[in-house]
Amino acid sequence: MTRTYAEFRRQRERGEIRCLQVVQEFLHRIESRRNLNAFITVTAEAALQAAEESDARFDAGAPRPLEGCVVAVKDNISTRGARTTCASRILENFVPVYDATAVERLRAAGAIIVGKTNLDEFAMGSSTEYSAFGPAHNPHNPDYVPGGSSGGSAVAVAAELCHVALGSDTGGSVRQPAAFCAVIGFKPSYGRISRYGLVAFASSLDQIGVFAHTVEDVASVLDVISGYDVHDATSLPEPPTQSRKVIEEPLVEELRLGVLPEDVLRDCHDEVYACYHRCLKALRAAGVHFTTVTLPYSHLWVPTYYIIATAEASSNLARYDGIRYGLRVPIGEGDDVITATRTAGFGAEVKRRIMMGTYVLSAGYYDAYYRKAQKARRLIAEAYAQSFASVHALLLPTSPIPPFRLGERMEDPIAMYLADYFTVSANLAGIPAISLPAGWTADGLPIGLQLQAPYGADARLLRYARSCLRVWQQNTNSSGPI
Repeated sequence: MTRTYAEFRRQRERGEIRCLQVVQEFLHRIESRRNLNAFITVTAEAALQAAEESDARFDAGAPRPLEGCVVAVKDNISTRGARTTCASRILENFVPVYDATAVERLRAAGAIIVGKTNLDEFAMGSSTEYSAFGPAHNPHNPDYVPGGSSGGSAVAVAAELCHVALGSDTGGSVRQPAAFCAVIGFKPSYGRISRYGLVAFASSLDQIGVFAHTVEDVASVLDVISGYDVHDATSLPEPPTQSRKVIEEPLVEELRLGVLPEDVLRDCHDEVYACYHRCLKALRAAGVHFTTVTLPYSHLWVPTYYIIATAEASSNLARYDGIRYGLRVPIGEGDDVITATRTAGFGAEVKRRIMMGTYVLSAGYYDAYYRKAQKARRLIAEAYAQSFASVHALLLPTSPIPPFRLGERMEDPIAMYLADYFTVSANLAGIPAISLPAGWTADGLPIGLQLQAPYGADARLLRYARSCLRVWQQNTNSSGPI
């Protein structure tokens, strides 16, 4: 079994392995690890057919950039001919007629889509427990959550059910599950990867991201799926990244990282705090320079995010009305089809966020909440821009807590929301961020740390990440290839 795409590619080019064999092995592993509930839909037949085509291209000496790369796709990203459910009963049998731009570009580059992964319903959650198809389970201990909302994609990579996976990140939904599952999770700059075909949660915050075991694999996928898309008005008018090339370049100057003041870290779990400082010590010994960076308005990160995110969610989810597509609940004469369908089709967390969003957008509270949140967002973005004047990137925990037990926070939504404290700000500012495996708790649960870089510095961020991982894996108890 090849754990990474780069490893597979080298073996395939030497003729030591075949795509069909690898896909069959992944499908067998998916079946044998069904207890993790990582997948909602497995597209076995289409994957095997694509593997045969990839083998033919390798045999002909004309492989494409991601030929034979086995990819899992979060089930809120449109896939032509395969269900896209958003882990919701309201879209349980919805089959799109088109691919998301990211999926279309993956297929054109030779990638093999093996299935659609589990998530919190409509990507609203931090644990992948809010799924209509049941929770996903952490592969390192199935009694614990894998994080969310892209938990299924993180599990698929961590459990070696695919080479790489796509997720979506609205407030940390790629990075937090990556930290909880000991894999790499990358969120690009807003607009760097087209959102066309990504089912909208909060349109000004949503981004498609990448899970992998190595920075090299993240870079390979980013170079394929990034770039301008005429179908997405928020897509940056720039060519695809050249991050594979950039990550191989040496750092032209000593790496300068910003760290947050200690008082901002005071609420971190003891083992997260200890892991953070172990990694700082290792990087400092390797010659990395640190500067304490004060980010004003950090106390506004979570409330600002949840006001904006829920407001946009309430608007975006208005289209699920039981009339145009998706679930339609049979009703008697005089009943309201829209109310009946949305009541039956949406889960508790989605309903909670729709209600919150409708409230902050209502005539009496728009100025008091939504308008203020937009002003706070601008201040948060400006504070980030100023901080990067003196450092290349910021280093901070991905989550203030390690993975928690299934069901532990289901009855306390505020505690669940606070798990996103260190991730939501990157979405508010639109900057790239990446979570890296950094260590383990005494109970054998993963801990991740996060790097954030200036807007547009996606390829350079991957280079910094690769350097940090090399240091940590030589000097700490983290594990896995670079």
